[in-house]
Amino acid sequence: MKFEPYRRKAYYYETDRMDIVHHSNYVRWLEEARIDLMEKLGCPFTETEKMGIVSPVLSVETHYKYPVRFGDEFEVRCTLSKFNGCAFELDYEIYNITSDKLSCTAHSSHCFTTSDLKPIRLKKHFPDIYEKFFDAVEDDGN
Repeated sequence: MKFEPYRRKAYYYETDRMDIVHHSNYVRWLEEARIDLMEKLGCPFTETEKMGIVSPVLSVETHYKYPVRFGDEFEVRCTLSKFNGCAFELDYEIYNITSDKLSCTAHSSHCFTTSDLKPIRLKKHFPDIYEKFFDAVEDDGN
C-alpha cells in the first residue's frame, strides 16, 4: 500500500555549524514519519497507547546521501516492508524537494508490546489492528 509522504521544511535549530541539518535529526524525522504512517493506517499512537499497545524501536539504520539545509522542503517516503503480527519494519527515503535529490535512506524495526514491554500478538488480541497492518505491508515479490 502506498502512503502520501510526510512533508515539512527543515528548521533552523536542526542545523549545525556547517549550515546543514545535523545527522541526528534524520532519525527524529523517521519517527515523525512513523507516527504519520500510523495515523494514515487508522492506528494513531494516542489510540493504540490507550489500548495498552506500544511499539518500541528495535533498530535504526541510516545512509546519508545529500544534505538538507535550513528552509529546504523535504518529504519522508515511508513503506511498511515487513509485518508478522508481533513486529514490523519500515523503509524510508528522505527526499530533498528543494534540491530535487535523495538525502537519506533508512530502515527501522519495531515490535508490539504492552506498556511493561511484554510482547503482543496482534492477530490474537487486536485483530482489527492486525488487519490494518497486514493490508498495508508492501509485497516484496517473495
